Amino acid sequence: MKVTIFGATGLLGKVLMREWRGDEVVGLGSGDADIRDADRVREVVVKTRPDWIVLAAAYTNVDDCETHPDLAFAVNRDGPVNAAQAAQQIGAKFLFLSSDYVFDGNKTSPYETTDARNPQSVYGRSKAEAEVRLLDLLPECCIARTSWLFGTGGKCFPDTILKLAASRPALDVVSDQRGCPTYSVDLSRAIIGLCRNHARGIVHVTNAADCSWFEFAREIVKGAGLATEVRAVSSQQVARPAPRPAFSVLSSTSVRQYGIAMPTWQDALQRYLQERKN
Repeated sequence: MKVTIFGATGLLGKVLMREWRGDEVVGLGSGDADIRDADRVREVVVKTRPDWIVLAAAYTNVDDCETHPDLAFAVNRDGPVNAAQAAQQIGAKFLFLSSDYVFDGNKTSPYETTDARNPQSVYGRSKAEAEVRLLDLLPECCIARTSWLFGTGGKCFPDTILKLAASRPALDVVSDQRGCPTYSVDLSRAIIGLCRNHARGIVHVTNAADCSWFEFAREIVKGAGLATEVRAVSSQQVARPAPRPAFSVLSSTSVRQYGIAMPTWQDALQRYLQERKN
């Protein structure tokens, strides 16, 4: 199988390149092909002629997206459309990485793939609009929604917590937002499995079990053997430009249908801490 990955230099893309073995994989960073440039995207896809295109490139700073909406939609909506049109041209299959931010966070039970999109932020709207356009353009494509991505080699919540905990006696972390932390290694392995299983439609891919940011931070500090106190605060006490879903737990039903079992986030966190130490 031949695979072309857009976003190969990002937090997820680097791990995808490392984990994907046994197939012919080409990884492209923004320096190789900016997904906003439709002609360049088409050029590299025609040249590499993959069986699968995996689009892991995105503008993921949700707060910056609020102040740069044109850039957010250009990268997160129009870029994927460019890649999907190139896939359509050569008959390649297509996998797009989407987000829990397509939901409003008002549910109290895990979101299913069939639940209505109702994004509350610019980032969420850019991802939701991409999903709609991709499914219209390539009905057979696979949309893999994930959440709370973390891993080595890039900025993420555990990395931030560990750096702050090293220099502060206490940390205030929100306790009224709930979701599923997802380790880049486990997400990468799931994406590889989805492609090899010819996945189509929307699939929710996160580590198993859920928690609040406060609970996640407490486990990070504890797992790293630090004495820093982690204190629970409300979202209102930590105002951010972009609204966050209060509840964005994604149901695992869809990914299990492909025979993919995701480890718990607690298990993933221990492996992340070990990888970070190494």
